[in-house]
Order: sequence, then C-alpha cells, then structure tokens
Amino acid sequence: MAVVKLTTDNFEQEVLQAQQPVLVDFYADWCGPCKMVAPVLEELSMEYEGQINFVKVNVDQEGDLAGEYGVMSIPNLVLMKDGQVVKQVVGYQPKPAIKALIDTVL
Repeated sequence: MAVVKLTTDNFEQEVLQAQQPVLVDFYADWCGPCKMVAPVLEELSMEYEGQINFVKVNVDQEGDLAGEYGVMSIPNLVLMKDGQVVKQVVGYQPKPAIKALIDTVL
C-alpha cells in the first residue's frame, strides 16, 4: 500500500475515524529530511499493510491542519489511534526508530 496524501477535507475520515492506527507524516516538498524519510515510510507501508495506515500532509498547503497538531518543525511524524495522538516525533527518524514507534500501537 502506498502512502496517501491528505488534505483538510479528507483528514477526519482517513485519520480521526480510521479503524486502525495511522502514522501521519507532516512534510514539505522543499524539506531535505522529509525527502529522506519518504522512501522509509513507503517501505514500512508495505511491511505493515493491513495493520496501520500511512498518510502525508503537506504543511505548505495545509497550514491550519499542521497548526492544529502543533507542527513547528518537519518532518513531524504523528502516530494516532482511535482519533487520538499516541506519540509525536520531530526530525528525520531511521527505519528502526519508526518501526519501534509503530510497534507501540500494534
């Protein structure tokens, strides 16, 4: 499964009402560390297919949504379950760290 890009219009349905955990990647196209974490999230989306959803939110296009979740620096990974923030990490994270984060809700 690929990482899905979200907007304010579909965030509630895809994240807040999701039946399984969701990892939200707040990013920007110009952000170097964001570009580094993108392929890692693609790999993990395939490894964890059916267990957790992976979504991306462009902070330049969805500033209100980013503000709502206190995103001040990117990349910013927000792990959510049952519509609630479980954990939030800022900056580039290596694959083992992201796996450990995901495993906290599985």
